[in-house]
Amino acid sequence: MDISDIAKQINPSPTRRLFDMAAAYTDTIDFTLGDPDVMPPLQIRNAACDAIMEGKTRYSANAGLIELRRVIAKSIKKRNGISYNPDGEIAVTIGAMEALYVSLLCLLNKDDEVIILEPYWINYRQMVSMCGGKAVIVNEFEDKERFLISADAIEAAVTPRTKAIIINTPNNPSGIVYSESFMARIADIAKKYDITVITDEVYRELTYDGLKYTSILDFEGMRERTVLVYSFSKEFAMTGWRIGYVAGPEKLISAVTRLQENIVACAPLASQYGVISALADDEFDSREIIEEFTKRRDIVIKEVSDIPKLKMLPPEGTFYAFINISGTGMDAETFAYKLLETKHVAVVPGGAYGECSKNYIRIAFTLDEEKIREGFSRIREFTASV
Repeated sequence: MDISDIAKQINPSPTRRLFDMAAAYTDTIDFTLGDPDVMPPLQIRNAACDAIMEGKTRYSANAGLIELRRVIAKSIKKRNGISYNPDGEIAVTIGAMEALYVSLLCLLNKDDEVIILEPYWINYRQMVSMCGGKAVIVNEFEDKERFLISADAIEAAVTPRTKAIIINTPNNPSGIVYSESFMARIADIAKKYDITVITDEVYRELTYDGLKYTSILDFEGMRERTVLVYSFSKEFAMTGWRIGYVAGPEKLISAVTRLQENIVACAPLASQYGVISALADDEFDSREIIEEFTKRRDIVIKEVSDIPKLKMLPPEGTFYAFINISGTGMDAETFAYKLLETKHVAVVPGGAYGECSKNYIRIAFTLDEEKIREGFSRIREFTASV
């Protein structure tokens, strides 16, 4: 049996590789996956269980339940200040991952280019390849310590084959939130060269210290050239429920819906009803989740500050810490594998996210406070021994 060239290009991510290796130990502190240990809000769980018990377990429309698309439209209007037609401009998907992949399938022809900013979520690059496109990585910085990409370098990367730019803010893995001035430059570039912007806003509700969030949709002329990707995995801690959406121009969403019919049919019904219960309730409040991650973030900041060989900018958003380990004299890959072998702590080496971050590790503070403290106690012992 011959395997396709595209399939041969796709490799397991270092995140998953370390996650799998960590399972070999019974006492592992696993900081690899962005998979929160907190429970989804009770209201969502109850609504999903009720849907199952009432037999609401069949197919929905390929684009998702119209009731869900209506409350998503209401949520986008409240969050982004933009009106989307639920019957034509929104499709409910199997999380943000499917939303991204199907959107790229709809946008790209062979060898079309997609600009991706370092550091980046590894799946962006691989999805572009899976769609027959070419990932163009930009890693020139105005301020490398803060991962502030040069907007001039982004513009210089544009060619006649450039189809899209992917923006992820708050950013996985760095935890930074792009500034309003930076986003304005991206909007200007997109309009100047008529480029689609795919805005991955899955961590939008996880920002800290009252930081102002700027969406690419905040700028005039961007609605018609923006693909908004969102997931409820982070906001409501619903990772395993596989529920998200894509919103954009009707022409795109129509194509997304046609492809979805032939790939997955529709998102899980119980998950759809669970999200409806939250978004349709004006009194619903999920602040407990962000409050929990705020506490964990503060613990991580304190723990890293107490380890002389490590440096870190406090995460502005997400539930990730991106830690500079160059003071140990090791590259990140060596650090990660030796840490796992000797101390049974699993972290992700930064090289997974681009050339700029080979001296960094990413940890997901998606574990309870006791495990976070224990993990850093082992990291402290490890760094003291090297």
